[in-house]
Amino acid sequence: MLEQKLVDQFVDYLLVNHHYSVKTKKSYLEDINNFVNFLESNGGFKGFTEVNRVDVETYLTYLDEKDYADETIARRISALRSFYNFLVKNKYISANPFDLVQLRHKGRKLPHFFYEKEMQQLFEAVKGDDPLSQRNSAILELLYATGMRVSECSSLTLSQLDFTNGIVLIHGKGDKDRYVPFGSYSQDALKEYIKDGRNKLMTKYHQEHDFVFVNNRGKELTSRGIEYILDQIIKKTSLTSDIHPHMIRHTFATHMLDHGADLRTVQELLGHSSLSTTQIYTHVTMEHLQKDYKKYFPR
Repeated sequence: MLEQKLVDQFVDYLLVNHHYSVKTKKSYLEDINNFVNFLESNGGFKGFTEVNRVDVETYLTYLDEKDYADETIARRISALRSFYNFLVKNKYISANPFDLVQLRHKGRKLPHFFYEKEMQQLFEAVKGDDPLSQRNSAILELLYATGMRVSECSSLTLSQLDFTNGIVLIHGKGDKDRYVPFGSYSQDALKEYIKDGRNKLMTKYHQEHDFVFVNNRGKELTSRGIEYILDQIIKKTSLTSDIHPHMIRHTFATHMLDHGADLRTVQELLGHSSLSTTQIYTHVTMEHLQKDYKKYFPR
């Protein structure tokens, strides 16, 4: 079938030419399939080469009415625009129907973060000498010290940690590597966990691998596993806010800027390819300043 052939060629192109991860490939496929499913439910899907401007505008209206987040809509349109650019490049079509799309922004939501006193509550909640408490403490300290993504944390191996120089090599999105310093608190927590807790779990369950963080049976800890751990840590505190996978990352960035770091430095530490992505945190810190001003200024 031609339609499946076009999608398969596009996926191969992403993997070979752009070195995208399997997770990113899956995301592109989902965005294309969502568009196809929409067309099939609204008059029928006649093929990728038959999609026109009206189809695109109708799909945009549908996404807007469903009240999807700006980021979700932008990602879906970006994936489809890339797919159709591929079709144009390979002469399957003459023009990209997504080229002139203008997205209607409803206002970008500011990322949620923890205040420094709230972070201290989280650190208190993970104290303990047992292997899992040591692991949880090391995870929390490292996420906060580096701003790394949960997925980057779960895939971390022992060889990526350089205790001599106090830096960690992070394998980021799109095979982009970056070096990030990590301080004494996270170093101490990691050393204790690796020497004691991790070693006990690996030995008890006869495991041999280089992943830093392990589950209660000594196997590689998944991203979902880390998310679950963060949920459990929150429940041990008096904090009322929910926690989501990127919240510690947002906290790292916000606290760096609050204490005087420049935007370019934070961009490099987070592994953002574009400075505009990092700039959202300047709005967070500005909102923080405004709240404190209104709270403490006498007039």
